[in-house]
Amino acid sequence: MMKKLLYFCVLLLGTTSCFSQNTSKNDVSQGKLVLDSVAVRPIVGAERMGEYLPLLQGKRVAVVGNQTSMVGNMHLVDTLLRCGVQVQKILTPEHGFRGTADAGAMVADGVDNVTGLPLVSLYGSHKKPTKEDLADVDIVVFDIQDVGARFYTYISTMHYVMEACAENNVKFLVLDRPNPNGHYVDGPVLDMKYKSFVGMHPVPIVHGMTIAEYARMINGEKWLANGVQCDLQYVMCENYDHTVRYSLPIAPSPNLSTSMAIALYPTLCLFEGTVMSCGRGTDRPFEMIGCPDFADTSFFFVPQSKQGASKPMYENQKCYGYDYRTRTILYGVTSIRIGIWKEIYKNYTGTKPFFNSFFTKLAGTPELQKMLEEGKSEQEIRDSWEEGLTQFKQIRSKYLLYKD
Repeated sequence: MMKKLLYFCVLLLGTTSCFSQNTSKNDVSQGKLVLDSVAVRPIVGAERMGEYLPLLQGKRVAVVGNQTSMVGNMHLVDTLLRCGVQVQKILTPEHGFRGTADAGAMVADGVDNVTGLPLVSLYGSHKKPTKEDLADVDIVVFDIQDVGARFYTYISTMHYVMEACAENNVKFLVLDRPNPNGHYVDGPVLDMKYKSFVGMHPVPIVHGMTIAEYARMINGEKWLANGVQCDLQYVMCENYDHTVRYSLPIAPSPNLSTSMAIALYPTLCLFEGTVMSCGRGTDRPFEMIGCPDFADTSFFFVPQSKQGASKPMYENQKCYGYDYRTRTILYGVTSIRIGIWKEIYKNYTGTKPFFNSFFTKLAGTPELQKMLEEGKSEQEIRDSWEEGLTQFKQIRSKYLLYKD
Protein backbone atom coordinates (compact mmCIF):
# COMPACT_ATOMS: atom_id res chain seq x y z
CA MET A 1 0.00 0.00 0.00
CA MET A 2 2.79 2.42 0.93
CA LYS A 3 4.63 1.75 -2.35
CA LYS A 4 1.46 2.57 -4.31
CA LEU A 5 0.98 5.75 -2.25
CA LEU A 6 4.56 6.86 -2.86
CA TYR A 7 4.23 6.22 -6.58
CA PHE A 8 1.02 8.23 -6.64
CA CYS A 9 2.62 11.14 -4.76
CA VAL A 10 5.63 11.26 -7.08
CA LEU A 11 3.36 11.29 -10.13
CA LEU A 12 1.15 13.94 -8.56
CA LEU A 13 3.88 16.33 -7.46
CA GLY A 14 6.88 15.79 -9.69
CA THR A 15 10.02 17.79 -8.87
CA THR A 16 11.09 21.28 -9.77
CA SER A 17 14.61 22.63 -9.92
CA CYS A 18 15.23 25.18 -7.19
CA PHE A 19 18.85 25.85 -8.06
CA SER A 20 20.24 27.92 -10.89
CA GLN A 21 22.86 26.07 -12.91
CA ASN A 22 23.83 28.93 -15.21
CA THR A 23 24.96 31.73 -12.94
CA SER A 24 26.99 34.72 -13.99
CA LYS A 25 28.79 37.21 -11.76
CA ASN A 26 26.46 39.85 -13.16
CA ASP A 27 23.53 37.92 -11.66
CA VAL A 28 25.21 38.20 -8.28
CA SER A 29 25.87 41.92 -8.65
CA GLN A 30 22.15 42.38 -9.28
CA GLY A 31 21.37 40.56 -6.05
CA LYS A 32 19.35 37.74 -7.58
CA LEU A 33 18.79 34.58 -5.58
CA VAL A 34 21.63 32.76 -7.30
CA LEU A 35 25.26 32.22 -6.35
CA ASP A 36 27.36 29.51 -7.99
CA SER A 37 26.72 27.02 -10.76
CA VAL A 38 26.82 23.31 -9.99
CA ALA A 39 26.65 20.19 -12.10
CA VAL A 40 23.86 18.62 -10.04
CA ARG A 41 21.43 20.60 -7.91
CA PRO A 42 20.96 19.71 -4.24
CA ILE A 43 17.81 17.76 -3.43
CA VAL A 44 16.29 18.97 -0.16
CA GLY A 45 14.97 16.58 2.46
CA ALA A 46 11.33 17.48 1.73
CA GLU A 47 11.74 16.24 -1.86
CA ARG A 48 12.89 12.80 -0.68
CA MET A 49 9.38 11.61 0.03
CA GLY A 50 10.25 7.93 -0.01
CA GLU A 51 12.43 8.51 3.07
CA TYR A 52 9.83 10.13 5.29
CA LEU A 53 6.30 9.21 4.17
CA PRO A 54 6.66 5.70 5.72
CA LEU A 55 7.53 7.39 9.03
CA LEU A 56 4.26 9.35 8.92
CA GLN A 57 1.91 6.54 7.90
CA GLY A 58 -0.85 6.14 10.48
CA LYS A 59 0.59 8.95 12.62
CA ARG A 60 -0.99 12.21 13.77
CA VAL A 61 1.33 14.91 12.43
CA ALA A 62 2.09 18.56 13.24
CA VAL A 63 4.18 20.59 10.82
CA VAL A 64 6.53 23.41 11.79
CA GLY A 65 6.74 25.30 8.52
CA ASN A 66 6.49 28.55 6.64
CA GLN A 67 6.60 29.80 3.05
CA THR A 68 9.94 28.02 2.46
CA SER A 69 8.50 24.56 3.19
CA MET A 70 8.10 23.59 -0.44
CA VAL A 71 8.22 20.25 -2.24
CA GLY A 72 8.82 21.30 -5.83
CA ASN A 73 5.99 23.71 -6.60
CA MET A 74 3.72 22.56 -3.77
CA HIS A 75 3.79 23.38 -0.07
CA LEU A 76 4.78 20.53 2.25
CA VAL A 77 1.46 20.70 4.10
CA ASP A 78 -0.52 20.38 0.86
CA THR A 79 1.82 17.59 -0.23
CA LEU A 80 1.26 15.61 2.96
CA LEU A 81 -2.50 16.06 2.82
CA ARG A 82 -2.66 14.89 -0.80
CA CYS A 83 -0.62 11.86 0.16
CA GLY A 84 -3.11 10.94 2.85
CA VAL A 85 -1.04 12.02 5.85
CA GLN A 86 -3.10 13.00 8.90
CA VAL A 87 -1.89 16.56 9.47
CA GLN A 88 -3.42 17.86 12.70
CA LYS A 89 -2.08 21.41 12.84
CA ILE A 90 0.60 23.85 11.71
CA LEU A 91 3.08 25.39 14.16
CA THR A 92 4.35 28.74 12.90
CA PRO A 93 7.63 30.58 13.67
CA GLU A 94 8.55 34.29 13.53
CA HIS A 95 7.06 35.98 10.42
CA GLY A 96 4.12 33.54 10.44
CA PHE A 97 3.12 30.63 8.20
CA ARG A 98 3.06 32.68 5.00
CA GLY A 99 6.23 34.58 5.97
CA THR A 100 4.88 38.14 5.70
CA ALA A 101 4.93 39.44 9.29
CA ASP A 102 7.49 42.01 10.41
CA ALA A 103 10.52 40.92 12.39
CA GLY A 104 9.49 40.85 16.04
CA ALA A 105 5.79 41.32 15.25
CA MET A 106 3.24 39.33 17.23
CA VAL A 107 1.83 36.44 15.22
CA ALA A 108 -1.57 35.25 16.39
CA ASP A 109 -3.07 31.77 16.38
CA GLY A 110 -5.66 31.18 13.71
CA VAL A 111 -6.73 28.97 10.83
CA ASP A 112 -4.89 28.51 7.54
CA ASN A 113 -7.24 29.80 4.85
CA VAL A 114 -5.95 27.29 2.29
CA THR A 115 -6.17 24.02 4.24
CA GLY A 116 -8.46 24.96 7.13
CA LEU A 117 -5.89 23.58 9.57
CA PRO A 118 -5.32 25.24 12.96
CA LEU A 119 -2.34 27.59 13.12
CA VAL A 120 -0.47 27.68 16.43
CA SER A 121 1.94 30.60 16.72
CA LEU A 122 5.33 29.88 18.29
CA TYR A 123 6.34 33.51 18.54
CA GLY A 124 5.73 36.19 21.14
CA SER A 125 4.85 34.88 24.59
CA HIS A 126 4.11 31.35 23.31
CA LYS A 127 7.48 30.21 21.96
CA LYS A 128 7.24 26.61 23.16
CA PRO A 129 4.41 24.18 22.30
CA THR A 130 2.35 23.28 25.35
CA LYS A 131 1.28 19.83 26.45
CA GLU A 132 -2.16 20.68 25.05
CA ASP A 133 -0.64 21.70 21.69
CA LEU A 134 0.93 18.25 21.34
CA ALA A 135 -1.84 16.17 22.97
CA ASP A 136 -3.16 14.99 19.58
CA VAL A 137 0.27 14.69 17.88
CA ASP A 138 2.53 11.65 17.46
CA ILE A 139 5.27 13.29 15.40
CA VAL A 140 6.34 16.85 14.58
CA VAL A 141 7.85 17.54 11.15
CA PHE A 142 10.21 20.54 11.00
CA ASP A 143 10.86 21.95 7.52
CA ILE A 144 12.09 25.54 7.47
CA GLN A 145 14.90 27.14 5.48
CA ASP A 146 17.56 28.59 7.77
CA VAL A 147 20.36 31.02 6.81
CA GLY A 148 23.05 29.86 9.20
CA ALA A 149 23.28 32.81 11.61
CA ARG A 150 22.96 32.37 15.39
CA PHE A 151 20.48 35.25 15.75
CA TYR A 152 18.13 34.05 12.98
CA THR A 153 15.34 32.79 15.22
CA TYR A 154 14.21 29.65 13.40
CA ILE A 155 16.85 27.63 15.28
CA SER A 156 15.52 29.04 18.56
CA THR A 157 12.02 27.93 17.59
CA MET A 158 13.42 24.50 16.76
CA HIS A 159 15.03 24.30 20.20
CA TYR A 160 11.72 24.89 21.97
CA VAL A 161 9.85 22.43 19.75
CA MET A 162 12.48 19.76 20.37
CA GLU A 163 12.22 20.42 24.10
CA ALA A 164 8.43 20.11 24.04
CA CYS A 165 8.65 16.89 22.02
CA ALA A 166 11.12 15.41 24.50
CA GLU A 167 8.91 16.30 27.46
CA ASN A 168 5.74 14.93 25.85
CA ASN A 169 7.09 11.77 24.21
CA VAL A 170 6.52 13.05 20.66
CA LYS A 171 8.89 12.17 17.82
CA PHE A 172 10.71 15.01 16.02
CA LEU A 173 11.58 14.78 12.31
CA VAL A 174 13.74 17.32 10.46
CA LEU A 175 13.58 17.57 6.68
CA ASP A 176 16.98 19.05 6.00
CA ARG A 177 17.82 21.96 3.70
CA PRO A 178 21.22 23.39 2.68
CA ASN A 179 22.72 26.33 4.54
CA PRO A 180 23.48 29.30 2.21
CA ASN A 181 26.17 30.40 4.69
CA GLY A 182 27.28 26.85 5.42
CA HIS A 183 30.73 27.16 3.85
CA TYR A 184 32.41 28.92 6.80
CA VAL A 185 32.36 29.34 10.59
CA ASP A 186 33.07 32.74 12.15
CA GLY A 187 32.35 35.27 14.86
CA PRO A 188 32.40 35.35 18.65
CA VAL A 189 30.87 32.40 20.48
CA LEU A 190 27.86 33.31 22.62
CA ASP A 191 28.60 33.86 26.30
CA MET A 192 25.63 32.09 27.91
CA LYS A 193 25.23 34.98 30.38
CA TYR A 194 23.73 36.81 27.38
CA LYS A 195 21.40 34.03 26.26
CA SER A 196 18.17 35.22 24.59
CA PHE A 197 15.80 34.23 21.80
CA VAL A 198 18.32 35.69 19.32
CA GLY A 199 21.07 33.54 20.81
CA MET A 200 20.29 30.40 22.78
CA HIS A 201 23.39 28.27 22.39
CA PRO A 202 27.19 28.64 22.81
CA VAL A 203 27.86 28.89 19.08
CA PRO A 204 29.48 31.60 16.92
CA ILE A 205 27.52 34.06 14.79
CA VAL A 206 28.08 31.85 11.72
CA HIS A 207 27.85 28.19 12.76
CA GLY A 208 28.25 26.51 9.36
CA MET A 209 25.65 23.78 9.94
CA THR A 210 22.44 22.69 8.27
CA ILE A 211 19.26 22.64 10.33
CA ALA A 212 19.48 18.84 10.83
CA GLU A 213 23.12 19.06 11.89
CA TYR A 214 22.19 21.82 14.32
CA ALA A 215 19.35 19.72 15.75
CA ARG A 216 21.79 16.85 16.27
CA MET A 217 24.08 19.21 18.17
CA ILE A 218 21.27 20.56 20.38
CA ASN A 219 20.28 16.99 21.22
CA GLY A 220 23.75 15.55 21.55
CA GLU A 221 25.12 18.34 23.73
CA LYS A 222 22.02 18.13 25.95
CA TRP A 223 21.21 21.82 25.54
CA LEU A 224 17.49 21.25 26.08
CA ALA A 225 16.08 22.04 29.55
CA ASN A 226 17.21 19.59 32.23
CA GLY A 227 19.37 17.79 29.67
CA VAL A 228 16.43 15.99 28.08
CA GLN A 229 16.84 14.58 24.56
CA CYS A 230 14.10 14.22 21.98
CA ASP A 231 13.47 11.25 19.68
CA LEU A 232 15.18 12.91 16.71
CA GLN A 233 15.03 11.68 13.13
CA TYR A 234 16.07 13.51 9.97
CA VAL A 235 16.11 13.22 6.20
CA MET A 236 19.33 14.44 4.65
CA CYS A 237 19.78 16.43 1.46
CA GLU A 238 21.32 14.78 -1.57
CA ASN A 239 24.03 16.28 -3.82
CA TYR A 240 25.08 18.70 -1.09
CA ASP A 241 28.11 19.37 1.08
CA HIS A 242 29.39 22.45 2.88
CA THR A 243 31.34 23.68 -0.13
CA VAL A 244 28.18 24.05 -2.24
CA ARG A 245 26.94 27.65 -2.47
CA TYR A 246 23.21 27.13 -2.30
CA SER A 247 20.80 29.72 -3.64
CA LEU A 248 17.45 29.97 -1.92
CA PRO A 249 14.47 29.70 -4.28
CA ILE A 250 12.19 31.51 -1.80
CA ALA A 251 13.04 34.40 0.52
CA PRO A 252 13.33 32.92 4.05
CA SER A 253 11.88 36.10 5.62
CA PRO A 254 10.53 39.43 4.30
CA ASN A 255 13.80 41.34 4.67
CA LEU A 256 16.18 38.71 3.25
CA SER A 257 15.07 38.69 -0.37
CA THR A 258 18.35 38.25 -2.27
CA SER A 259 21.52 36.19 -2.15
CA MET A 260 23.51 39.33 -1.40
CA ALA A 261 21.36 40.15 1.64
CA ILE A 262 21.70 36.58 2.92
CA ALA A 263 25.49 36.68 2.50
CA LEU A 264 25.76 40.09 4.22
CA TYR A 265 23.28 39.28 6.98
CA PRO A 266 25.78 37.82 9.51
CA THR A 267 27.74 41.08 9.30
CA LEU A 268 25.03 43.71 8.87
CA CYS A 269 22.47 42.34 11.33
CA LEU A 270 24.56 43.58 14.24
CA PHE A 271 23.69 47.15 13.19
CA GLU A 272 20.16 46.37 14.39
CA GLY A 273 21.71 46.98 17.82
CA THR A 274 22.88 50.49 16.87
CA VAL A 275 21.52 53.82 15.61
CA MET A 276 21.99 52.64 12.02
CA SER A 277 19.23 51.42 9.70
CA CYS A 278 19.86 48.20 7.79
CA GLY A 279 17.55 49.31 4.98
CA ARG A 280 14.30 47.90 6.31
CA GLY A 281 11.56 49.73 4.46
CA THR A 282 13.49 49.75 1.16
CA ASP A 283 13.39 47.25 -1.70
CA ARG A 284 16.85 45.90 -0.75
CA PRO A 285 17.15 45.52 3.05
CA PHE A 286 20.43 44.18 4.44
CA GLU A 287 22.29 45.45 1.40
CA MET A 288 22.73 49.00 2.69
CA ILE A 289 23.46 50.82 5.93
CA GLY A 290 22.67 54.40 6.88
CA CYS A 291 21.09 56.94 9.21
CA PRO A 292 20.28 60.67 9.13
CA ASP A 293 23.26 61.52 11.37
CA PHE A 294 26.02 60.03 9.27
CA ALA A 295 28.91 61.43 7.26
CA ASP A 296 27.50 63.14 4.14
CA THR A 297 27.98 60.36 1.62
CA SER A 298 26.80 60.44 -1.97
CA PHE A 299 24.45 57.55 -1.23
CA PHE A 300 21.23 57.79 0.75
CA PHE A 301 17.96 55.87 1.08
CA VAL A 302 14.54 56.71 2.51
CA PRO A 303 12.80 53.93 4.50
CA GLN A 304 9.06 53.71 3.93
CA SER A 305 6.37 51.57 5.50
CA LYS A 306 5.72 48.36 3.53
CA GLN A 307 4.76 44.74 4.03
CA GLY A 308 7.33 43.10 6.27
CA ALA A 309 8.58 46.49 7.47
CA SER A 310 5.72 48.55 8.83
CA LYS A 311 6.92 51.73 10.54
CA PRO A 312 10.61 51.14 9.82
CA MET A 313 13.38 52.98 11.62
CA TYR A 314 13.77 56.55 10.26
CA GLU A 315 10.59 56.27 8.23
CA ASN A 316 10.47 58.92 5.46
CA GLN A 317 13.88 60.34 6.47
CA LYS A 318 17.02 60.49 4.35
CA CYS A 319 19.57 57.99 5.63
CA TYR A 320 23.15 58.58 4.45
CA GLY A 321 25.53 55.68 4.36
CA TYR A 322 26.82 52.91 2.12
CA ASP A 323 25.32 50.79 -0.63
CA TYR A 324 26.89 47.34 -0.51
CA ARG A 325 25.30 46.36 -3.81
CA THR A 326 28.13 48.33 -5.44
CA ARG A 327 30.80 47.81 -2.75
CA THR A 328 30.69 44.09 -2.09
CA ILE A 329 31.86 41.11 -4.13
CA LEU A 330 30.15 37.96 -2.90
CA TYR A 331 32.40 35.41 -4.53
CA GLY A 332 34.80 34.06 -1.95
CA VAL A 333 33.03 35.42 1.16
CA THR A 334 34.42 33.21 3.91
CA SER A 335 34.33 35.50 6.93
CA ILE A 336 32.39 38.20 8.74
CA ARG A 337 33.33 41.67 7.44
CA ILE A 338 34.81 43.29 10.55
CA GLY A 339 35.99 46.23 8.44
CA ILE A 340 32.38 47.23 7.80
CA TRP A 341 31.70 47.50 11.54
CA LYS A 342 34.81 49.62 12.06
CA GLU A 343 34.12 51.90 9.09
CA ILE A 344 30.50 52.60 10.04
CA TYR A 345 31.36 53.29 13.68
CA LYS A 346 34.19 55.63 12.70
CA ASN A 347 32.04 57.67 10.30
CA TYR A 348 29.00 58.11 12.52
CA THR A 349 28.59 61.85 13.24
CA GLY A 350 25.53 61.93 15.50
CA THR A 351 25.31 62.75 19.20
CA LYS A 352 23.13 59.79 20.23
CA PRO A 353 25.01 56.75 21.59
CA PHE A 354 25.96 54.53 18.64
CA PHE A 355 25.28 51.21 20.43
CA ASN A 356 22.23 50.03 22.35
CA SER A 357 21.77 46.97 24.57
CA PHE A 358 20.56 44.82 21.68
CA PHE A 359 24.06 44.90 20.15
CA THR A 360 25.46 42.74 22.94
CA LYS A 361 22.58 40.28 22.56
CA LEU A 362 23.34 39.94 18.86
CA ALA A 363 27.11 39.78 19.34
CA GLY A 364 26.70 37.33 22.23
CA THR A 365 29.36 39.11 24.25
CA PRO A 366 30.07 42.66 25.48
CA GLU A 367 33.67 42.38 24.31
CA LEU A 368 32.95 43.17 20.66
CA GLN A 369 31.41 46.57 21.43
CA LYS A 370 34.28 47.34 23.79
CA MET A 371 36.90 46.50 21.16
CA LEU A 372 35.18 48.58 18.49
CA GLU A 373 34.95 51.55 20.86
CA GLU A 374 38.65 51.16 21.70
CA GLY A 375 39.60 51.14 18.01
CA LYS A 376 41.11 47.66 18.06
CA SER A 377 42.33 46.35 14.71
CA GLU A 378 40.50 43.77 12.64
CA GLN A 379 43.16 41.21 13.52
CA GLU A 380 42.90 41.92 17.25
CA ILE A 381 39.14 41.48 17.10
CA ARG A 382 39.43 38.27 15.11
CA ASP A 383 42.12 36.92 17.46
CA SER A 384 39.74 37.43 20.41
CA TRP A 385 37.38 34.87 18.85
CA GLU A 386 39.96 32.22 18.09
CA GLU A 387 39.88 30.11 21.25
CA GLY A 388 36.08 29.93 21.28
CA LEU A 389 35.93 29.09 17.57
CA THR A 390 38.48 26.30 17.96
CA GLN A 391 36.47 24.72 20.78
CA PHE A 392 33.20 25.10 18.88
CA LYS A 393 34.62 23.50 15.72
CA GLN A 394 35.57 20.43 17.76
CA ILE A 395 31.98 20.13 19.02
CA ARG A 396 30.54 20.86 15.56
CA SER A 397 32.60 18.10 13.93
CA LYS A 398 30.72 15.43 15.91
CA TYR A 399 27.39 16.33 14.34
CA LEU A 400 28.18 17.05 10.70
CA LEU A 401 26.27 15.01 8.12
CA TYR A 402 28.00 16.48 5.06
CA LYS A 403 31.62 16.92 4.03
CA ASP A 404 33.20 20.24 4.94
